[in-house]
Amino acid sequence: MIIGIPRERAPDENRVGLAPNGVHALAEQGHQVIVEKGAGAGSGFSDDRYQEAGAQIVHASDEVYARAGLIVKVLTPVSQEYDAIQPGQIIMAALHLAVSSPHFLDLLLDRSCTAIDYATIQDDEGELPVLRTMSQIAGRIVPQIAARYLQSDHGGKGILLGGAPAVPPAEVVILGGGVVGRNAARACLGMGARVTLLDRDYDRLRQLDWTFDGRLTTFMANEYTLPKVLQYADVVIGAVLIPGARTPHLVTRQMIGLLRDRSLVLDVSIDQGGCFETSRPTRLSDPTYVVDGITHYCVPNLPSLVARSATYALGNITLPYISALASSRPAVALRRLPTLQRGVNLFAGKITHPRVADAHEREFVSLDQLLSS
Repeated sequence: MIIGIPRERAPDENRVGLAPNGVHALAEQGHQVIVEKGAGAGSGFSDDRYQEAGAQIVHASDEVYARAGLIVKVLTPVSQEYDAIQPGQIIMAALHLAVSSPHFLDLLLDRSCTAIDYATIQDDEGELPVLRTMSQIAGRIVPQIAARYLQSDHGGKGILLGGAPAVPPAEVVILGGGVVGRNAARACLGMGARVTLLDRDYDRLRQLDWTFDGRLTTFMANEYTLPKVLQYADVVIGAVLIPGARTPHLVTRQMIGLLRDRSLVLDVSIDQGGCFETSRPTRLSDPTYVVDGITHYCVPNLPSLVARSATYALGNITLPYISALASSRPAVALRRLPTLQRGVNLFAGKITHPRVADAHEREFVSLDQLLSS
């Protein structure tokens, strides 16, 4: 199977599907990899680096799609790529099909594509290894963004995130104690902020309290505690995830009114629909807007801010899956790798993830059933 790596065309996306070291590993295994010219430029990888690693450079994404059986991307294809997608093609990316357009979903189904969503690849313990890797980066970059947009020159309150002698630090509230929330808490505490985290899972909160040695204030997330903590927050971080499904709007427009003027809302869940009713996707080159005096930062591809680190991290975790798919027929590879199998949202023109089917009100077909037949 030929593996294709097209250039990312989503706005302000600087990552690439695989770094040269990953291409080299595949080439050593005997696989053919084709890379679109300039695909790695945003992450600091030249075409020469890819050629030295064993890839063939082509000048157009159409050629990548036309020749490759397996397409490896970071984000879901954009509209100008739709026509190039081939019947029966395998596409691996952060697809988020539950919130995709019906048109794109129909296109993939009509062409009997296999769609593997990085966000739903799940191991036997229920962990999401690929999503975890990007979420760790997103969480750790949160305090850098928060510090910037608390500054006076960025329309913020003029608050130093970590405070100063005799001056209190910023109050950071995190909604969700998953990977993003844990890493955001760690990074914000490391910069000296006061951090409060809410989650509906008591055992998770208990574990976090122990992990952070009592430095993290925790609350059960409910209709009473959420409005209470919003009233004193300087920064609110949305870090809620339901794998494969649209994120519920936990903070309503009315609740936004509880925040003090020039506070910051940072919705890391925006790629799954966002957990603030007032959230809408933005881009790195124009990341913020203001609603009712509250700054909203809702960029869906935060790790692109550190594109080189994020590309290496992505390749470290996805390379074994790419290699497995390229080394045998897809059905065989999926039977051998239950973790990868759980990431399959579409297979042979059928929707095989229940939350995608529910989101689009379509028929769900068990992947086990399709593989057995």
